[in-house]
Amino acid sequence: MPRQPLAVYKSRPFARFQRKARISDADLLQAAKAAEQGLIDADLGGGVIKQRIARAGEGKSGGSRSIIFFRRGDRLVYVYGFEKKDRANIRLDELDAFRELARVVLGYTEAEIAQRVRDGALLQVGPSGEEGNA
Repeated sequence: MPRQPLAVYKSRPFARFQRKARISDADLLQAAKAAEQGLIDADLGGGVIKQRIARAGEGKSGGSRSIIFFRRGDRLVYVYGFEKKDRANIRLDELDAFRELARVVLGYTEAEIAQRVRDGALLQVGPSGEEGNA
C-alpha cells in the first residue's frame, strides 16, 4: 500500500510570521521534508521539534526558526516562528505549553483537522493548500 504523504499545516499566527519573514510555502515544505527524513534540528519532546528554515537563496544558520508539532508519517503543524537575531530560544514555560498543545493537536482526528481548516485556525501548506506561496 502506498504511503500517505505528510500533511503539512500552519497556524494563522505562524502564517503572519511567515509573511513578515518572507518565507515561502516551498521553504516550509522543504523543512517539513527534512523533518520527515529524520533531519530534525532539535527534538524537544512530546511531539514538538525546532527546525531552521532556509529561505530561497539564503542559508539556515542566521535565519528563521520554527516550533513545529510533528508526528512522523502523519502530520506536521507550524505553530510558532522567530528570527535568530530576535531571540536565542524559547523559554521552558513556553516549551511546556507547546508540549501540552502538541498533545491536543496531534490527537485531532482527520475530521477535527478539516474543521480547523474550515474555521481558518489552520491553513494547509502545499499544492492543495489555500495559501500557495507567501
